[in-house]
Amino acid sequence: MSVRRAEIESIVNQVLSQLSAAAGAPAPSETSGDWGVFERLEDAVAAAEAARRRADTIAVRVSIVEVIRRAARRNARRLAEMAVQETGMGRIEDKVKKNLLVAERTPGPEVLNPSAISGDTGLTLIENAPWGVIASVTPSTNPSATVINNAISMISGGNAVVFAPHPAAKRTSQETIKILNKAIHEEVGIDNLLTCVRQPSIEAAQQLFTFPGINLLVVTGGEAVVEAARDTTNKRLIAAGAGNPPVVVDDTADLARAARSIYDGASFDNNIICCDEKEIIAVDSIADELLEQLKACGAVQITREQAEAVAKVTLHDYPGPQARPNHRWVGRDAAELAAAAGFSVPESCRLLLVDVGSETDYVFARIEQMMPLLPLLRARDFDQALEWALLLERGLCHTAGLHSRDITNMDTMAKKVNTSLFVKNGPHLAGLGAGGEGWTSMTISTPTGEGVTNASTFVRLRRCTLVGSFRIV
Repeated sequence: MSVRRAEIESIVNQVLSQLSAAAGAPAPSETSGDWGVFERLEDAVAAAEAARRRADTIAVRVSIVEVIRRAARRNARRLAEMAVQETGMGRIEDKVKKNLLVAERTPGPEVLNPSAISGDTGLTLIENAPWGVIASVTPSTNPSATVINNAISMISGGNAVVFAPHPAAKRTSQETIKILNKAIHEEVGIDNLLTCVRQPSIEAAQQLFTFPGINLLVVTGGEAVVEAARDTTNKRLIAAGAGNPPVVVDDTADLARAARSIYDGASFDNNIICCDEKEIIAVDSIADELLEQLKACGAVQITREQAEAVAKVTLHDYPGPQARPNHRWVGRDAAELAAAAGFSVPESCRLLLVDVGSETDYVFARIEQMMPLLPLLRARDFDQALEWALLLERGLCHTAGLHSRDITNMDTMAKKVNTSLFVKNGPHLAGLGAGGEGWTSMTISTPTGEGVTNASTFVRLRRCTLVGSFRIV
């Protein structure tokens, strides 16, 4: 008689839940936290540590990850709607896609494999060991998706997580934590693998940077929070910082394909994903045709004067070298940006374009604006386009892209850009497994070099050595 996988999972979950009940594990209460949300940081850390010790086998972790995936899929739309309502950033349909992407394409414990070394002097086993309790600082741009993604990756490595959500997205982040904790409690019988404090703040996050019982700090956010963590923490740090990804289009590119890729990538969720295309650098001989192809996709070209009006509304300290995005306008719809600047575009418009010629110091080219407004620069040839791409990427080591049929240009740019993601002939999102091969992550660790993270990022490698003969050959 054959037993389906779903039936086996159901039996395993029932047994785990019964064992938990027999051990006297209480359901969450006001004194033990509100499904992972605690009043005090010390209680959140202690609860996470206690929970981690109960998820101490691969089989339990596999079961927990499957529970998280199902809960995330069920609640993908509700969490997307909540994020847009709370933060005002992005598009509901795109956030639904992000939530589903991380639920389905974040690797679980299956990516963790021990290795062994054997020889005349014995055997050494190399294991993927947990760090313990991880502190995860999460952004307002991708609140539910980052919590889901990091929960799967970190629990797969045997860890528990104390989250420090951005205050602007605390309701969505906390609701995601509660949803996942409830699902784990109901199906596996373990509470508080994911925790946070009820009132997130900069001060609360800074406490985590040095808090006892936290062994690894993971920061997903802008340059300021990454620098604060670097300056403060005494923990091992994995940092996912800002980017300013350029996309180069040379004179051999399939322009229709390039335009569609850039439009889809740069307009996705109103450009708030850090790997999204932030500026186009096109070889001048094809720039006019590329603009026409982009407009055929639905982009709207605006004048320099209109772009100037947008800058005055949406940037702090503009004009000037310290110009930076006003958080109030990050991730807003293109039509909303236009209206604030005193002109109109169709409500259906997802992307604004402005031709800035050879002005590499143009404000929307040199800063990570995270708005659906893309400058297009005109380079003399591929060599100049690559030079400008390196300049505008600013050494952030995040993401860059190229549209080309010239394998030499692909090879040259691949060797010169020192980015965690380099995408050719597709939207930058393909580098995160959305339309391209590979796994996905909302924590792209560029300042500290881990790249697109997964469970193997959040483990310690430990050796266990047996001295003496232990071989069969």
